[in-house]
Amino acid sequence: MKVAIVHYWLVGMRGGERVLEELVKLYPQADLFTHVADREKLSDLLQDRPIHETFVSRLPGARRHYQKYLGFMPRALEELDLSGYDLIISSESGPAKGVIPPPGTPHICYTHSPMRYIWDQYGAYRDRLSWPGRLYFSHLAHRLRIWDVSSAARVDQFVANSSFVAQRIHSYYHRDAQVVHPPVDLDAFRLPKQPTERTHYLFVSELVPYKKADLVIGAFRGLDHKLLVVGDGEQRPELERNLPPNVHLLGRVPGSDLPGLYQSAKALIFPAEEDFGIVPVEAMACGTPVLAYGRGGVRDSVIDGRTGLFFEDQTTQSIRDAIDRFEAVDFDATDISTHASGFGADRFRREFSGVVDQVLSGLRHQK
Repeated sequence: MKVAIVHYWLVGMRGGERVLEELVKLYPQADLFTHVADREKLSDLLQDRPIHETFVSRLPGARRHYQKYLGFMPRALEELDLSGYDLIISSESGPAKGVIPPPGTPHICYTHSPMRYIWDQYGAYRDRLSWPGRLYFSHLAHRLRIWDVSSAARVDQFVANSSFVAQRIHSYYHRDAQVVHPPVDLDAFRLPKQPTERTHYLFVSELVPYKKADLVIGAFRGLDHKLLVVGDGEQRPELERNLPPNVHLLGRVPGSDLPGLYQSAKALIFPAEEDFGIVPVEAMACGTPVLAYGRGGVRDSVIDGRTGLFFEDQTTQSIRDAIDRFEAVDFDATDISTHASGFGADRFRREFSGVVDQVLSGLRHQK
């Protein structure tokens, strides 16, 4: 088949790009389409693929300020000529699914998340802007919601990365979605070969407001437990100003160092409401339990009482209570790691290709 894969933007290697790598492995003949690509920040696998950029890439400063051109992206997608392709796969978190498929060409959308900044987190994004920015963004978001809903009709099959995202697809688009969880690199994240002393709690994330690093740090204030914080972002200066002595900000760490930090952690603290959450699965693959806020995609990956514990509120006291409960329970690292092994790349490719086969078979029967 001649396959087109449409991804929102290619400016780094995060969870969405890791999924894209697996799609490219499934369809190595595929052409990639995106609004903006910065090849120097991509993996070798993606760098080697033909990448076609929309006209957004030709706008001034687009590689650094692509998000400021959000209002141009719907039209840019609709101007892509995808004639001659046998299958279209869109990878949606920013605008990607709004392409116009040729008649009879199946379009499958793998949805990392409906655009959160125009839907469930619209208020949080808007409130961080200046007054002129809020005025402009409220107008833009209104128009984008109308386009986002109407363009959902161009998708033959939605695939969600979690049950939580599938529910949001149904709420916003009134469409059903099959769930295929994103892949985790189980070669990099695994149980330590030798038993390792677990000395600290761990928080791994960008330091931005909705990740709730401030709540975790506040929960450890005055506790007789050590917390390591991995990540960087706009909140770091604020967090550093009043840091408890038992909390250490490590900033960004090399990817090769992260497995060791998981392997030596008592537990990962995960207080955000995420679409899926790769970090908890990475931790569990290393045999590390997860103390997580019990909403969002984490309910697909963490088993309460077996691979971790849920807390019910995004508050410092709720996190403290979870730590107290955790300290009184024994967890089996091997069992936790075995559970996480069900989220590997082989499983992702098998399940996603099964969805594609199902869609193609259905179209053949219609003919």
